[in-house]
Amino acid sequence: MSKKSGILVMILSVAAMAVAIVAIVLVCLPAGSGEVGDVQYVVYLGTNDKDTNQPVFSPEEAKLRAEEILIDRFGGYTIQEADGGWIDGETTYQEYTLVIYLSDTDLDQVHAAADDLVEAFHQSSVLIQTNRTVTEFYSGANG
Repeated sequence: MSKKSGILVMILSVAAMAVAIVAIVLVCLPAGSGEVGDVQYVVYLGTNDKDTNQPVFSPEEAKLRAEEILIDRFGGYTIQEADGGWIDGETTYQEYTLVIYLSDTDLDQVHAAADDLVEAFHQSSVLIQTNRTVTEFYSGANG
């Protein structure tokens, strides 16, 4: 292969890589103005004691205690109340559960809050889901 051909092949290869990178970035980034790729963490917090399977707090107290921990750690959160249930052998268990949604944070901070929640609610563990989302703060058509 001549020197000219080698240079042409190198230029075309670099151009092809650049086009591939741009295509990957365009496919991976969310479309639309004001939208940002984000990670949302969802924490499922049971409220029954890990040893006695009895509620650690009343539902009202549980929500307030979780709110105290979350506001100190994150400055914001969303909580939904739920009923959780599972079967262990022959026994069916039910418990009041808090579903906590956290955004604009990272997994290390979520783990730190989970440590506080596990201790305060005397849990063996909490379930943490990590979901890729698109976040948009919408202020209306005129905003």
